[in-house]
Amino acid sequence: MKIAETYSHLNGLEFLLVHKPKLWQEIQSVITAVDATQCRTKVSKEKTMKGKLLFSPIEMNAAFKRLLRESSWEESRVSYWVTRSEKLIRKTLTMSAEQQKREIEAAGETPIFSYNQTDFVKDRVAVEVQFGKYAFVAYDLFVKHLAFYVGDRIDVGIEILPMKSLQSQMSSGVAYYEGEFYNVVRQGRGVPAVPLVLIGIER
Repeated sequence: MKIAETYSHLNGLEFLLVHKPKLWQEIQSVITAVDATQCRTKVSKEKTMKGKLLFSPIEMNAAFKRLLRESSWEESRVSYWVTRSEKLIRKTLTMSAEQQKREIEAAGETPIFSYNQTDFVKDRVAVEVQFGKYAFVAYDLFVKHLAFYVGDRIDVGIEILPMKSLQSQMSSGVAYYEGEFYNVVRQGRGVPAVPLVLIGIER
């Protein structure tokens, strides 16, 4: 596969080029190493494409996972505690999970445990490979990457998405680069408040 487009949000790509050039090269190498033809295994049951052989999101995810794991990209979690009080949430947002829990309990509220999980993290860079539905990408961009950034676990988040040309040969409902690029730009320059790199891939 190959990179067709990239978008740098809050200088995410510039950060990689200056501070993590080897990681950026590694990500490009992984994308190039994925053989899309091996992932064309799904026979469509949808009315408009019935019987057509499509690219399988599951197979594509598996190919990326295998290659990234071989390069030591590992799963990571950020744990935190939430409560119903806005004042407490704002106060504890940047604290460690242990501090959050203590602060919420000290205020007489009930702490509720939560976490965000990212499949691939290495040297303070997070990668999400997304061939899922639209909602999953929004969650990645506006919740997951932001949680890891606010939690001081990453400096930049990377989202890998199919271009529309590739997505049109997949199941309906899969998110695509051009649409998510529009959603990020529409929010304005500072939202989400985390440096990101959007990558659009094609065959």
